[in-house]
Amino acid sequence: MIISASRRTDIPSYYSEWFFNRLREGYVLVRNPMNFRQVSKIDLSPEVVDGIVFWTKNPAPMMKRLEELEGYNYYFQFTLTAYGQEIETGLPPKSKVLVPLFRQLSEEIGKEKVIWRYDPIFLNETYTIEYHCNCFERLASELARYTEKCTISFLDFYRKTERNMRPFHIQPVAVWQQTELAERLAGIAKRYGLGLDTCAESGDFGKFGIGHACCIDKERLERIGGYKLKVRKDKNQRPECGCAQSIDIGAYHTCKNGCRYCYANYSRISADNNFHRHDPSSPLLSGEIDENDKIKERDVRSLTDGQMTLFELEKEGRVLSDESVQDESV
Repeated sequence: MIISASRRTDIPSYYSEWFFNRLREGYVLVRNPMNFRQVSKIDLSPEVVDGIVFWTKNPAPMMKRLEELEGYNYYFQFTLTAYGQEIETGLPPKSKVLVPLFRQLSEEIGKEKVIWRYDPIFLNETYTIEYHCNCFERLASELARYTEKCTISFLDFYRKTERNMRPFHIQPVAVWQQTELAERLAGIAKRYGLGLDTCAESGDFGKFGIGHACCIDKERLERIGGYKLKVRKDKNQRPECGCAQSIDIGAYHTCKNGCRYCYANYSRISADNNFHRHDPSSPLLSGEIDENDKIKERDVRSLTDGQMTLFELEKEGRVLSDESVQDESV
């Protein structure tokens, strides 16, 4: 089982104490976002958790507790964008705080465990194509030694994000603009030795060397953990999404980053209200269990594949020669 922590909220930034309490207790309760009264109990023991993917814009509260993740395989999706505090209202300054944090995190856990995200990309009179290219290059120059790749995407217009972004006169990024940005960002990434891929985008930018991302990345977890995983593509995500199947332990409408483009918050007020209902000692991220809730223990198990491939056996010198096979068969 792979744990996503979380597409729905910034657990490292606002709920890290709760998260470490859950690891210590060995389980978490998660409400079904489509059925409020349906609650899943999920085992978090290392024996069944094959990997954890953290999504964050500010991992500072976790930095002094990373040793508590010993026994788990994990990596971070760390978002650093071009936007100012009028767009990402709850974040500290990028150059003084977040860029140094990115470097520190990479130095402590390894560059293969820190993915840079530059998304979502949108355009207006301030955040032009030229602005994005200049900012992307500046960030690439500062982060290239501390990560292996960057993932980009273009803003999707949901009803709530469209409402929140209306004061900034955002326009959908046209196909020709996506193509120009993709080509220019790919050139910058190449100069700094960074891979570049897109998150859940239908556009094909393969001619620029840009692939399709797997943000919940089976192969990355296999490389980090030194094992093989029998895990399927996540059928609950958009068709363009390449993510492996995972269980998200977050909750919508709880993130206080205040990003105007966020699809996971209905409003700042709802996020604040739910944050104030948070108890770090509770098995739920927000709120409490009551008599009307139906708790069901989810059947989870490790997806590691103990069978070694021929290539792996050859690397370990454990492939028998033809003569030894004949000898053993006598």
